[in-house]
Amino acid sequence: MDHHRQMQDIQLARCSSQHHGSEAAVTARGDSAGSLEMCPALYLAAYKGRAEEVMALLLQPRHGGVAQGNLDQVNGIIQHRQCTLLEVCAERNTLLHVTAEQGHGELIEELYHRFNKDKNFLSHRNSALDTPLHCAARAGRLNAVKVLLNLSRDSGESIINCKNEARDTALHLAARHGHGATVEALVAARASASEVNKAGVSPLYLAVISKSVPAVRAIMTVCGDALSIGPSSQNALHAAVFQSLEMVQLLLQWKPALASQVDCNGSTPLHFAASHGNLSIVSAILLAAPPTTVYMKDSDGLSALHVAARLGHADVVKELIGVCPDASKLRDSHGETFLHAAVREKRSSVVSLAIKNPMLGGLLNAQDGHGNTPLHFAVAAGALRIVDALLRKGKVQTDVLNDDGLMPLDIVLKSTSLFTMINLVVTLVAFGAHGWPQRLDHLKPWSSRDIAQGIENASDSLAVVAVLIATVAFAAGFNMPSRYGNSGTANLEGALAFKYFMFLDTIAIVTSVIAVILLVYGKVSRSAGLQKSFIVALYFIWFSLVSLLLAFYTAFCAVTTSKVFLFVFMAMYLCLNVLTILVGRWFGPSTMTVSTLWRFAWRGHRSHAVKMQYLYAGTSVYNSLLFSGVVAIVFLGVGALSNLVLSSRAGTP
Repeated sequence: MDHHRQMQDIQLARCSSQHHGSEAAVTARGDSAGSLEMCPALYLAAYKGRAEEVMALLLQPRHGGVAQGNLDQVNGIIQHRQCTLLEVCAERNTLLHVTAEQGHGELIEELYHRFNKDKNFLSHRNSALDTPLHCAARAGRLNAVKVLLNLSRDSGESIINCKNEARDTALHLAARHGHGATVEALVAARASASEVNKAGVSPLYLAVISKSVPAVRAIMTVCGDALSIGPSSQNALHAAVFQSLEMVQLLLQWKPALASQVDCNGSTPLHFAASHGNLSIVSAILLAAPPTTVYMKDSDGLSALHVAARLGHADVVKELIGVCPDASKLRDSHGETFLHAAVREKRSSVVSLAIKNPMLGGLLNAQDGHGNTPLHFAVAAGALRIVDALLRKGKVQTDVLNDDGLMPLDIVLKSTSLFTMINLVVTLVAFGAHGWPQRLDHLKPWSSRDIAQGIENASDSLAVVAVLIATVAFAAGFNMPSRYGNSGTANLEGALAFKYFMFLDTIAIVTSVIAVILLVYGKVSRSAGLQKSFIVALYFIWFSLVSLLLAFYTAFCAVTTSKVFLFVFMAMYLCLNVLTILVGRWFGPSTMTVSTLWRFAWRGHRSHAVKMQYLYAGTSVYNSLLFSGVVAIVFLGVGALSNLVLSSRAGTP
C-alpha cells in the first residue's frame, strides 16, 4: 500500500475503534440494541471486494494495540482490532449484504466457507428485512445471485422465496429493475412466480413494466403457475400494450384468456390498446382474444370502439369495425354511439370515417339517451369543421328535436364566442336548419357582454391607425415626387403618373379622416349605431390603406425610368393579396365558402327568427359579400391603374 492509503486506513480505524464493544447476537431485523457498528475499514474492503483485507480484519488475533493508538502492518495490511460478521452499517446491512450488493461472488463463498457457524448465515436481514439475496437481485449482480443460490442449496437454508418488509421476494426485485439474466437464474432455481407483494403485484407484471422481454419470457417459460396480477386488478397484458408488440404477443401465446380479463374499472386490455392507438397491438389482441372481447364495456358502458373514437384513433376504429361490423351499434351508459363520442371530443378524422362508410349511415342521425344527434353535439362543442362535414357530406337532418325540445340551431344560443356563433349559424341556416317553433315576440336574441366592450376597444386602436394614415398621406402631399421648380410648382405637374398620385393621396386623406369621425361618433354615442358606424369605418380605413399603397406606386413610377417599378408592382400586389386574406378572415365567417354565404343570404333573409335572434350573423355575411365585391373592384382598379401608368410611360419620349 502507498503512504496515502495507509494514513486513510489508520484514520478510519481510529474513528471506528470507539464504537466497538462486546459481541452480541443480531436479531432477524438486525436492530438489536447490542449490535455492533461496522468498522469503516471493513466496509471499504468488502465494498471493493478486497478478499485478503477482509479476511485479515476478521481473522487477526485480538490485541490492545489499537486502543493505545498502535497500528501494526503485516504483509502490507493495516492491522486493526478484530472485526466480526455481526457488525452492521447503515440500515443494518451486514458484511454479506454489502458484498452481495456489489456482486463479489468469490468473497461471498470465502466468507461462507470460513465463518458458516450460524444456520441463518445467508438469511440475515437488514432494517427493511432484505436478505443478501434481495440486495444482489435488486442490483442485478448475477454472479452473486448464483453463488448465494448454490450455497443455499448446499446448506439447506431456504432463502429464495424470503420476503422483505414490502413482501417482495428476490424475484420481485430482479423483475422490477429489468434484470433479465438475474430473473432467469432465480426461476431456474425454482423461485416462485405466484407470490404477490404488499401492493398485490406479481413478478410477471413487474417484468412487463420494466420492459424486459427476457425476464418476461423466463417467467412464462419456467413458471407454469405464474401469476400476472397487477395493481387495480390489472393483469400483465394491460401493462404490456404500452410497452411493445413483442411483449403482447408473448403474453397472448402464453395465456390468451388475459385479453378478456378486466381491471377494477371493467377495462379489458383491448380498452387500453384502443386508448394507446397502436394498430398492430390492437390487431394482435383481436386475433388472439375471444370474439366477445370487442363487445365488452367498462364500468361507464364504454366499449373499446368508444375509447378509440374519443381519442381520435381512426385507424383503430376502422380495424374494430372491420372485425366486428355490428360493434358500431354499441352504446354507452348514456345511449351514445362511438360517433357521439368522437364528435364530443372534436375528432374530425373519426367523423370523416363514419361519413364515408355507407354501413355507418344510420349513426349520423342516431339519438342518444337525451335525444341528441351527433349534430347537436357538434354545435354544442363549437366544432365548425365537423358541423360543415356532417351537413355538406353527411347530409344529416337539421330539424331533430332532443328531449329538451331543442334543435341544433337552438343550441347556438349557448355559444359565448361571437365568431363561433356566426360560423355555426351561417352553416346551419345555409343547409336549411331552423329553430323550434315559437312566437317571435318570445325569441331571445343572442348576446354577449363582451361585444360592445370589444368594439369600443377596437375603435380606439383603429382611430389611431386612421390618424396615422391621414398624417402620412398629408405629409406625402407636400413632399412632392421630384420636388418643386423655381416657380414653386411641382416639377412633375404635367405627368399622368403624378396626377394619379395626387388623386390617390387625396382619397387616402379623405377616407381616413371620415373613418376617424365615424369611430369617434360611434364610441361617444354608445347607441345601437355603434356597430354600424364601426363597420363603415372599417371600409373607409380599407380604402385609405389601398389608396396610400397605390399612391406610393404611382409616385415611384413618376420619378424613375428603370424597370424596377415592375418589381415594386409585384411586391405591392402581393401585399394587397395578403392584406385581403387577413382582413377577410377577421371581417367575416372564416370557415365559410362563398357558396355557403350566398345560400345563407338566400335563406336567411326569409327567416324572421334568424334575423331577430342572430343579428350579427346576418350582418357579418352581408359585409363579407360586400367586402368580396369591394376587393374585386380594388384589384380591377389596380390592374387598370398599372396599364394606364405603363401606357403613359411608353408614350413618354
